[in-house]
Amino acid sequence: MRTIVFFDLPNIYAKDKRNYTLFRRFLINEGFLMMQESVYSKITLNSQQSEYLIERIKRNAPKKGLIQVLNVTESQYAKIIYVIGESKTNIINSEDRLIVL
Repeated sequence: MRTIVFFDLPNIYAKDKRNYTLFRRFLINEGFLMMQESVYSKITLNSQQSEYLIERIKRNAPKKGLIQVLNVTESQYAKIIYVIGESKTNIINSEDRLIVL
């Protein structure tokens, strides 16, 4: 399952820029990968983990702007059609997990 976050945050005043930067850093620290500007995605194991993640996003969201979250299955995500550009292949972006003991 994928959790995709779309956001459009104001970026005019210094406080707004700071809120934008803090929210973006929060997403990156949570393990989200940038698909394109203001669109980030993360693999989640199940709907329960996705719901918990959405609650964390709500708690860390700035007061102004627009933030949308979409959950899709891996098979739906795999059907993305690239009209212009191509997938970034240098990013490890799969369900495989690395366990170091």
